[in-house]
Amino acid sequence: MKRNPLGRTGLDVTEICLGTMTWGSQNSEEEGHAQIDHALDAGVNFMDTAEIYAVPPSPKTSGRTEEIIGSWFKKTGKRDQWILASKVAGGGNDHIRDGARASGESIRQAINASLQRLQTDYVDLYQIHWASRGSYNFQNSWTYAPHRQDTHDVMDNLHDMLEVLSDLVKQGKIRHVGVSNETTWGIAQWLRLADQYKLPRVASVQNEYSLLRRHFDLDMAELAHHENVGLLAYSPLPRAC
Repeated sequence: MKRNPLGRTGLDVTEICLGTMTWGSQNSEEEGHAQIDHALDAGVNFMDTAEIYAVPPSPKTSGRTEEIIGSWFKKTGKRDQWILASKVAGGGNDHIRDGARASGESIRQAINASLQRLQTDYVDLYQIHWASRGSYNFQNSWTYAPHRQDTHDVMDNLHDMLEVLSDLVKQGKIRHVGVSNETTWGIAQWLRLADQYKLPRVASVQNEYSLLRRHFDLDMAELAHHENVGLLAYSPLPRAC
């Protein structure tokens, strides 16, 4: 299977990434394990999850997907055959840290809990699941309101998270940093702060992309090309409403 470089990380990931967001809700542990086995046999080396999975998110299902992956690692001993990505929740879900937005402190709490569920010592790519200031993904273009954002607060929040992510890289708990549901301006600020303060560089952005959702093809594609920030496309086969 064809592999592509993951930003500037030095990692090569398969073009197809194993998505897991339904395990523990629409899929059982046994079915999740079977899908991991099947993907590995097909040559896939990249798997993505999140602390909020399974979806739809709820107190009963959040964290369950990571537990299923962790039990597969324990059963097979094949953690080293996967490049594993996970995400810290971006806020807005009352059952996860009372709905608080992503911050340095929430990242510390989230990664330790995720590692325990995943039964591993590290995550290869750790991503901020949602921009704390909001997002236009999932058809939210009409309600997205960047003019209401407090620039000083946004920059403080990004810097805070990046400092903690840097500490986690040094501790070996994560290897690389990514974002999800981000904007071109947002990624540019992550990159600028990383350069200014010698902190980890964003390697990738996981955003909606399909024939119906072509936001990436414009200014974000330009940034991704020049800054070598890889796109991890989700929902590539949506149905028209």
